[in-house]
Amino acid sequence: MEQHTASDVEPERPSAARVYDYYLGGSHNFAVDRAMAEQAIRILPELPGNMRANRAFLRRAVRYLIAQGVRQFLDLGSGIPTVGNVHEVALGEAPDCRVVYVDNDPVAVAHSQSILEDVRAATIVQADVTDPGAVLAEARRHLDFERPVGVLMVALLHFVPDSAAPASVIARYRDAVAPGSFLAISHGTADQQGDRGPAMEALYSRSANPLVSRDRATVESFFEGYELVDPGVVFVPLWRPEPGALPAATPPERTATYAGVGRLR
Repeated sequence: MEQHTASDVEPERPSAARVYDYYLGGSHNFAVDRAMAEQAIRILPELPGNMRANRAFLRRAVRYLIAQGVRQFLDLGSGIPTVGNVHEVALGEAPDCRVVYVDNDPVAVAHSQSILEDVRAATIVQADVTDPGAVLAEARRHLDFERPVGVLMVALLHFVPDSAAPASVIARYRDAVAPGSFLAISHGTADQQGDRGPAMEALYSRSANPLVSRDRATVESFFEGYELVDPGVVFVPLWRPEPGALPAATPPERTATYAGVGRLR
């Protein structure tokens, strides 16, 4: 596998992966990313907490899929590694799990390669998730597509423009996996956000990864061919919260993020 380093990157424009890393308190970001993140936080002060809520959804979804018998994960748009990565959660629950991460950001790939150097059960692929053919060709080297796969699109699709036909992209991955596979999505929304939604889209339009907010009905439509798991598509803190978990510090709709999981029939 080709190795990448942070020196591969010209940090002229903010990257969604690096901005997300900053929100989570990481150090794999540049001044341009931090400046954009601070602008975003001025629009939506809850953003750092919202990103943590999104990561918590990812962990809950992985644990749920493992409880359903899934042992293989394809994490699309995986971003820069942080505490609670998919392979850490998955292997902690079931040591026979395998994970393929996919991202197109060289910084995310370089740090993933470093973290995964001694982890035989996981690998990272640098590819564009909107090119399912290339992604699946590489993923098939590591995963058995005759068995169920958990496809994860967490905080990804709001960076896929309508011109890239996100529903068709999702369908390509759906058609590649076996019955009993699952799809997990979290997606930014302007629903119930007032003028904050358009302001956030305008800010991200100046980045390498413009933001596309979508409404609940559109996010639900991305699960075509899947049976939605209860409670369906809901604001991210409301998707199967851990028993006994404290209520979210802010109203769920302030997360501006929907989440859902579907099972392939």
